Amino acid sequence: MQQSGHTTRPGSEGLEPDRRAVLAAADSNKLYVPDDLEATVWAEAPVFYNPTNIDVDARGRIWVTEAVNYRNFNNKPETRLDHPNGERVMILEDTDGDGKADQSKVFVEDKDLVSPLGIAVIGNKIIVSAAPHLVVYTDENGDDKPDKKEIFLTGFGGLDHDHSLHSLVAGPDGKWYFNTGNAGPHTVTDKAGWTLRSGSIYTGGTPYNTKNKGNMVSDDDRVWVGGMALRINPDGTGLKVMGHNFRNNYETAIDSYGNLWQNDNDDQVVACRTSWLMEGGNMGYFSQDGTRFWQGDQRPGQDIPTAHWHQEDPGVVPAGDISGAGSPTGMVFYEGDELGANYRGLLLSCEAGRNVIFSYRPEPQGAGYRMPRTDFISTFPKVDEEYKWNDIKEDIRKWFRPSDVAVGTDGALYIADWFDPVVGGHQMKDSKGYGRIYRITPKGKNLKAPVINTARTKGQLQALMNPAINIRVLGFEKLKAQGDKVVKPVAKLLTAPNPYHRARAVWLLSQLGPKGQQKIQELLKSEQVDLRIAAFRALKQTQPDVVALARQVIDDPSPAVRREVAIALRDVPFEQCRDLLVKLANQYDGNDRFYLEAVGLAADRKEEALYAVLKPSMPANPVQWDQKTANLIWRLHPASTADLMKQRALAPTLTADARKQAIVALGFMKDPAAARAMVELTKVDDKTIAQQADYWTNFRRSNDWATLLNWDEVMPPKLSEAGQKAMAMRQKLLEEYTSAEDRQKLAKAMAVSPEGGMLLVGLAAEKKLPESLKPVISEVIFTNPDQSVRTMAGDYFTRPGGAAALSLKKIAALSGNETAGQAVFKASCSTCHRHGPTGRDIGPELTKIHQKFDRNGLLDAILNPSAGLAFGYEPWLITTKNGQTYYGFLISDGQQAIVVKDAAGQKQTIPTAQVASRKQYSTSLMPDPTSLGLSEQQLADLVAYLLKGN
Repeated sequence: MQQSGHTTRPGSEGLEPDRRAVLAAADSNKLYVPDDLEATVWAEAPVFYNPTNIDVDARGRIWVTEAVNYRNFNNKPETRLDHPNGERVMILEDTDGDGKADQSKVFVEDKDLVSPLGIAVIGNKIIVSAAPHLVVYTDENGDDKPDKKEIFLTGFGGLDHDHSLHSLVAGPDGKWYFNTGNAGPHTVTDKAGWTLRSGSIYTGGTPYNTKNKGNMVSDDDRVWVGGMALRINPDGTGLKVMGHNFRNNYETAIDSYGNLWQNDNDDQVVACRTSWLMEGGNMGYFSQDGTRFWQGDQRPGQDIPTAHWHQEDPGVVPAGDISGAGSPTGMVFYEGDELGANYRGLLLSCEAGRNVIFSYRPEPQGAGYRMPRTDFISTFPKVDEEYKWNDIKEDIRKWFRPSDVAVGTDGALYIADWFDPVVGGHQMKDSKGYGRIYRITPKGKNLKAPVINTARTKGQLQALMNPAINIRVLGFEKLKAQGDKVVKPVAKLLTAPNPYHRARAVWLLSQLGPKGQQKIQELLKSEQVDLRIAAFRALKQTQPDVVALARQVIDDPSPAVRREVAIALRDVPFEQCRDLLVKLANQYDGNDRFYLEAVGLAADRKEEALYAVLKPSMPANPVQWDQKTANLIWRLHPASTADLMKQRALAPTLTADARKQAIVALGFMKDPAAARAMVELTKVDDKTIAQQADYWTNFRRSNDWATLLNWDEVMPPKLSEAGQKAMAMRQKLLEEYTSAEDRQKLAKAMAVSPEGGMLLVGLAAEKKLPESLKPVISEVIFTNPDQSVRTMAGDYFTRPGGAAALSLKKIAALSGNETAGQAVFKASCSTCHRHGPTGRDIGPELTKIHQKFDRNGLLDAILNPSAGLAFGYEPWLITTKNGQTYYGFLISDGQQAIVVKDAAGQKQTIPTAQVASRKQYSTSLMPDPTSLGLSEQQLADLVAYLLKGN
């Protein structure tokens, strides 16, 4: 990348004087772009504030959703800019064509818009995403004021939450695509009466996100969980889940072939991703029913990215590119010619946490795609730059927070910059709401917005070929309304130089009656794989007999085409597609994970029937299966193969991986035979196999296998000797006839042991602890060896003497020593956090934390651990009916049992029937530095070490 010729200098209206001084410093915020492109500031505050999302209308104007009132529960309006009448949608325009906006107006200001995260402008309809609503404003007379407001869809979770409803985009088929994050539950009914019901274990983040649950069943009789990609007809009917089980999928990008591209945020600062989405696919964040976080399913030996996205589980789509730390936001697929040949076909993904826009040129790989990544645009010449403690105190380059990227009607790229020291966690530090929009164009080339007149066929075709995605649907709808009269001019696009224009013609021709559909039928034999895929997808939407369509291409040499056949057969009864499913399974090459997942989708709820047909062609002895067969059975895991999987697990002639695969397949069978087989494997002499089986039995007894066996007989739970002693002391403490002196002795004795301290906190939480005992307990409980106890105690007991407040300003003025900081990390942080090879995976991973925070931001996160509490790391306190207490991260919440991961990393399973109370905390499990006894110099050293990277 080369530094562009423009150095940005934000207006003084947006920033405090000290920050303006930093901005004015040389090289503080230059934008680095590829050598043949240049960047300019197209617009900036005060003509708009805090941009969350942008879109382009047919006149080339930029529409902006603002979030000035962003998270008022966490960022008090009296200390910053405030819009008391609700958030605004702004229209910005460059009226004189000089490459900068010179006009700004308010389209709407509405109290229903609570921190809106998405906007789409489609003709005279402006669709704004603001949970719980998808709102459509209609400007019927073109005066840039809404004449009509409609709550198009409602019932989405995530009010005032980052993990909520995101922007809508028009697809090449004329349908609307959008997504929502995992802040459910989502109970949404479309205008045809079809209801989506989706949720997960995830709560927290905002005061409004307190009730959510997994295992909800929609009207299609399926369980959808987590974040979702969705599709709907423009009339509000036909709501359909295109993919699910994301964490916080911020914005869907769709290309003209109908491919869906999606980025997603992690919760560990190591595993953000950008993926190709297989239609109907499970993207693997939660357990398959949404009742467990990924930590609840993490198997021994699994690294975080693998466990985070369940990449070793059957039924999960490959994750795509794992980009590491960050906070992914807006996306777009660039299909124009205006930037030059090098840029057509690029997928662009904003990474607000890393101050960069990534670019991808997806490469077909079997039935899926490889995702090679490039740093496309950033405020850094090297994106993963390491920071030194003595660098500039507040590195303004880190404030570049690209919230969205859009393509203009002129083919230029427009980038919305939220501009803030922090991003995510419901925080903001810039009290003035500054924001800006960059324009990226070819160096020395003056791109102009075309005049688009859709009253005539020529203008309609021009709109269809426009590089701005939501402009194309204007031409699409007008041409579609003309019917077969326009088949000939549209068909000419099938030989257009730009391949994406050809793809758009495919979708349109399929909706232009029999003449148009005949031309698309012919494309099923095209030499271009992408056109065959687009043709199949388009015809699938217009032809009711999907089985007949599938038979036409079942023998296609491309696994990607056959993948589409598999997806199309998911809801077809087995007897109607039996031969097709067998062919699809037999065409699996034994290696292509995307294709294997597609076969699994095709066989959904038909696994036993498909296995019965395939079985005669397999060796009767499962030890003799080849890898292709073993992979197929692993993906299908029919319960009737439980004994066969046990045989493979016990076979010493198989590789360790093959035996492990058999145990995993057994673990995914929801059947008593599988549970019994696994229990039997725990008793074998082979310690490796027995240990793996022991993990699965202890894991599954708390969820899928909870009611399959009598676990109290099969594997009776045990209470440690220390736990029994603490429970006896608790009982004595509460007895009516225990003297006050003995109570104090008992309380002190309990307060110094992990088991006793936990019980005391539980009594305090349930208000069963006499007030007279609290001073005595306070004297000793903060020396308890269990960090969980010490952390919880701060909510119920008074720390002796207190501690002087630590000053961020004083710490920032100190010089930090990386070597000394490493020692601080090992002594005080590594019990919960990992940095490189050092530490444990209990709290968030910190190896790449330097990619997301500058010095002051990291210091603030350490000094105020509860202010930006990582989503999914809100601690819970669980007490049982017999008085036992558990504290930690709630990682599983099922009908039969809940699982808590404590500060020591141990998973504690509690039968739901035994739970007396449960409470979620907004305070972090991470103790503040004063409770750890850290000095200001030690914190300076610690941050210097963390900013060094690894």
